Amino acid sequence: MNTVLGRRARVLVAATATAGLVLVAGCTSSDDGDGGEKTAAGGVELVKAGQLTTCTHLPYPPFQSEIDGKVQGFDVALIDLVAEDLGVKQQILDQPFENFKTGGSLNAGQCDLAAAGMTITEERKKNVDFSDPYFDATQAVLADKKSGISSFADLKGKKVGAQAQTTGEDYAKSKGLDPVSFESSDAVLNGLRTGQVQAVVIDYPVVQGWLKDKANADAFEVAEQINTGEQYGFTVKKGNDKLREAINKAIADAKADGTYKKLYEQWIGPYVAPATEGATAASPSAS
Repeated sequence: MNTVLGRRARVLVAATATAGLVLVAGCTSSDDGDGGEKTAAGGVELVKAGQLTTCTHLPYPPFQSEIDGKVQGFDVALIDLVAEDLGVKQQILDQPFENFKTGGSLNAGQCDLAAAGMTITEERKKNVDFSDPYFDATQAVLADKKSGISSFADLKGKKVGAQAQTTGEDYAKSKGLDPVSFESSDAVLNGLRTGQVQAVVIDYPVVQGWLKDKANADAFEVAEQINTGEQYGFTVKKGNDKLREAINKAIADAKADGTYKKLYEQWIGPYVAPATEGATAASPSAS
């Protein structure tokens, strides 16, 4: 994920767990508004009564993006399960990634948690508490079929793109590349389509989503997948153990009853349970 400074935050509220979310307002407030009870099931304290407020940064398909005017995706669906357990509705706040990557939005009481395809890192653990891992991620090199690029090693001397402040960008830089930085995943794809870059390094699930489009599949190909040991987690304010435990329970229950597999195949693709499922991996940086 990335930072888009100056972009106005948007609030999006859940319609139903299956129908996704719709845009309803232009700014946030820490006020309760209705004077209602802010304590949900299990004693979980919420920043606003009757809703589980989720910070994210759009778009980042297939984890969260606006589809037909509603925010939908894998992360959205999983957090809907948490909200259901708490007896409330999920509401999504779209804002710059930096705001919640550093814990700022959580500490300011703007949201209860952040869900944004976010890699678990030791650096981030200094600012926020992570849930159990809910997704194992790899990086991918997606290249123009005419570029002659067939591996990461072939990127040397080529025009390479990446999304700002992500593990893809960090990995490319760590290997001596100087990637063109794009502010969103949509901008990364557009850079590839318009010839600004010949290849990009980005999370493989994002690439999978792009290649579902025939035009993209005809023009681009995965040159290499890179296992960087990354795992995604949801984040809460430091010390918010009750909400973190509620998230972990929802993830575990979904894996146990088959809901996780169903949602994975709906949003990501064919599901193969990882051998390390449930283990926390050390990961290099931000996604």
